[in-house]
Amino acid sequence: MKRKRVDLVNIKTIPLNARKCKVTIQHFAKTGNKGDSFKDFYASLPDVLASQNLRALVDKIVGAYRAKKMVILMMGAHVIKCGLSPLVIDLMKRGVIKAVALNGAGIIHDTEIAMIGRTSEDVGEGIVDGSFGMAKETASFINGAINEGFQKGIGIGEALGAKIAKTKKPHRGLSILASGYELGVPVTVHVAIGTDIIHQHPSANGEAIGESSLLDFRNFIYSVGSLEGGVAINFGSAVILPEVFLKAVTVARNLGSNLKVFTTANFDMISQYRPYQNILSRPTSSGGKGYNMIGHHEIMFPLLYRAIIEKI
Repeated sequence: MKRKRVDLVNIKTIPLNARKCKVTIQHFAKTGNKGDSFKDFYASLPDVLASQNLRALVDKIVGAYRAKKMVILMMGAHVIKCGLSPLVIDLMKRGVIKAVALNGAGIIHDTEIAMIGRTSEDVGEGIVDGSFGMAKETASFINGAINEGFQKGIGIGEALGAKIAKTKKPHRGLSILASGYELGVPVTVHVAIGTDIIHQHPSANGEAIGESSLLDFRNFIYSVGSLEGGVAINFGSAVILPEVFLKAVTVARNLGSNLKVFTTANFDMISQYRPYQNILSRPTSSGGKGYNMIGHHEIMFPLLYRAIIEKI
């Protein structure tokens, strides 16, 4: 049997010049010269895809800064381990970042940096002999601050930041917690019991940890309730902070906050379900826009930071 084939002779064509195109040479990257400034480099990026989104996000952050709107930074502990605390603190000092949210691991690395200028143990080595997470000073200092704060009715972020600042730890200038306390920028801490090495120690008080983290959740809701026209950025938290943010948004709306149009962004090394849904999609469904940026923290945060300070 003879096979039937489509005859293409009657295909209708259109002029190339009449066809819409997504990319033009105006969008192309520009070459550079030795010694060019960061501003020159930033202007040379191609105006497509992630570069286009980065520019749009920077414009939203700078716009929020100029309009004195809320900018929240939610961050996983890896941001601190990548050596990015100085940049976070500088944006806090400049009045760009107006609230910070950390997970439980974040306070461990932040405190150890303040105490001894070093952090991040070898988990693979320590898990073999049971020494992983057993640093005495880390647990006693952090759990002690949480317990003291619990007695005073204050959250983990404020209690720990105050203790780092007041005990004059040698590297307290690199502590996000201490800087938040001194600058009046709220730093909240959102803990899952059993996830952090300080929970392994007898100084851990579940009542204090739970109540103090709940207080920080309520503090965080206050910041989220002020997000109209502002920006919320999640940097490297795959589960805890996206879940906390989603609940904070719904509570703020339930209590009557005008929270419809704002910008969100998620920075991580891979795309993941919860950040996409709980940071980018669901909270902005009534207005605003979410930007998903993929890349290593130690490259993406400095790029975002420099782009922001160039524009402000």
